[in-house]
Amino acid sequence: LKNSVHILHHRAKKSTVTMCFTAQLAYVIDPNFRTQNKIDLYDVRRRPWYIQGAASPKDMLILVDASGSVSGLTLKLIRTSVIEMLETLSDDDFVNVVSFNDKAQNVSCFNHLVQANVRNKKKLKEAVYKIQAKGITDYKKGFSYAFEQLLNVRAGNVFRANCNKIIMLFTDGGEEKAQEIFEKYNKDKKVRVFTFSVGQHNYDKGPIQWMACENKGYYYEIPSIGAIRINTQEYLDVLGRPMVMAEQKAKQVQWTNVYLDALVQIWLYSFNLTLNQQKINLFFVCFVGQNQLILGVMGVDVSLEEIKKVTPRFTLCPNGYYFAIDPNGYVLLHPNLQPKNPKSQEPVTLDFLDAELENDIKVEIRKKMIDGESGDRTFQTLVKSQDERYIDKGNRTYTWTAVNGTDYSLALVLPSYSFYYIKAKINETLTQAKFIATLKRESFDEVGYTFLAPRDYCSTVKITDNNTVFLQNFIEFMDQYSPENPSCNGLVMRALLDAGFTSDLVQNYWSKQDPEGITARFVATDGGITRVYPKSAGEYWTENAETYEQSFYKRSLDNENYIFTAPFFNRKSIYEDGIMVSKAVKVTVNGKLLKPAGRNEWDCFSTQKYNSLLTIVISIRQSQHSESSKGDEV
Repeated sequence: LKNSVHILHHRAKKSTVTMCFTAQLAYVIDPNFRTQNKIDLYDVRRRPWYIQGAASPKDMLILVDASGSVSGLTLKLIRTSVIEMLETLSDDDFVNVVSFNDKAQNVSCFNHLVQANVRNKKKLKEAVYKIQAKGITDYKKGFSYAFEQLLNVRAGNVFRANCNKIIMLFTDGGEEKAQEIFEKYNKDKKVRVFTFSVGQHNYDKGPIQWMACENKGYYYEIPSIGAIRINTQEYLDVLGRPMVMAEQKAKQVQWTNVYLDALVQIWLYSFNLTLNQQKINLFFVCFVGQNQLILGVMGVDVSLEEIKKVTPRFTLCPNGYYFAIDPNGYVLLHPNLQPKNPKSQEPVTLDFLDAELENDIKVEIRKKMIDGESGDRTFQTLVKSQDERYIDKGNRTYTWTAVNGTDYSLALVLPSYSFYYIKAKINETLTQAKFIATLKRESFDEVGYTFLAPRDYCSTVKITDNNTVFLQNFIEFMDQYSPENPSCNGLVMRALLDAGFTSDLVQNYWSKQDPEGITARFVATDGGITRVYPKSAGEYWTENAETYEQSFYKRSLDNENYIFTAPFFNRKSIYEDGIMVSKAVKVTVNGKLLKPAGRNEWDCFSTQKYNSLLTIVISIRQSQHSESSKGDEV
């Protein structure tokens, strides 16, 4: 095991956190990891990726004894034990909780097994806390109800894991074995029964031990709160045995949902490899003992930011995007996947239909992506603005296909004006130098205050959110080297092309026009350039320097008319008394429609100036240094 850890450490990139965890010990390999002087309550077996990797999907019915004998401390222990049991389930599992005394009933509004996602588990936990102890214990009633619900395959439109079937009994003990119920419903032993004796009491443990042993399960004791966690997760070792015995037929690699890493505090997802003695790989090596138990789960954390770096984001236009969904319909890499509670230890689960404004076509797309099909659809849909203040209509083309070797399906979403993109090429060194000069601070009086989107133009130019520092680093690199340096990519030429266009716009048009009540003019481009004129207005600019994240720019692209944006009084703004007017700039190159920029103004609004706002026209010359390239060249 130690050798496998050293192999992982040697092979892994420095930017990746590599880990090997087992039931007995855990190794964490992180170049930036430092121990902290505080109590460590971290348990790898409670992490979402370990839970998914250590066992097969399961249908679980939790049966809770709610008779009068479990009142007081025993009932508190049972409630806590059931809560901990729910924490061992993942989105691949289905669960329900039933309480019983002289009759059986569901503890919540769920009358059948439901997916063990965050929302459903939360509702079940809330219901468990409301269980009251009364009446007498009737195991026959409880198990009859449990088996009928667990084995009810005739329930319409009810999904199941259809793999492992389990009943978890939490009780203080009793004299009844309910033998005839097991003979009726579980004669072929397809359902495992695990029993938990909870609390300190003198009841005979023999009957509930017999229930477990006769139904391929195990018996556990929970005398105090300290025994809850360890005993409610031991069953995972039992469920892992079939994967060990299946060897290569078992699914070896699994991909988790997005989750917050407990160590490095960045959003990650990982692929997990369940290993056994028959499968040895250079990167993932663990060994299984003689008792047929899975020794552990190995995983490699992958930052979502690392994935985004290798995707063609800036050739899709601001309103174009990509996303993936897993077999449960949860999205990965979707722009609307923004966790509200970054401290939550739960996986980040957002359904595709919740990530976007739902319609019937999207329901169909979701189903086909989950089924691993390929296809495309073009339709009109509602689009939520970046600042979540507006809803617009827009035409979108969805194209999707399955990702080989994973459970994911990948989709690309493009508006009609982003099927092609501008691939800039500036051959003349003099022209390059001229465009670079317009980005320098000393030229702001002439060309307006300039913002450069913090993108990875060159690998040696450090990205920072401070626009002044980033712009200075970019200019220093360009002065010392050139845009054609091997460390740079095509984003540089596009940014310089837009810098030249926008500087001409300011110098040849805006500077010669009478403002007539207009506070500021600004233009944002696909290439990442934002010019604010005059310079004084740019010094108080509060919008995002990344044009792909600017709400006014993205809205203008989807609308043919002028967009009027009223002041937002819920946050501080230098332009609270003004109206922002924006409109996308259309450019046709070789018959191909492009919208490479958005033109905007702030006006100290008055009725007399209304007509003048509608008559201002922007003119951007087509350059001989640009050419249109199809989107499939990405």
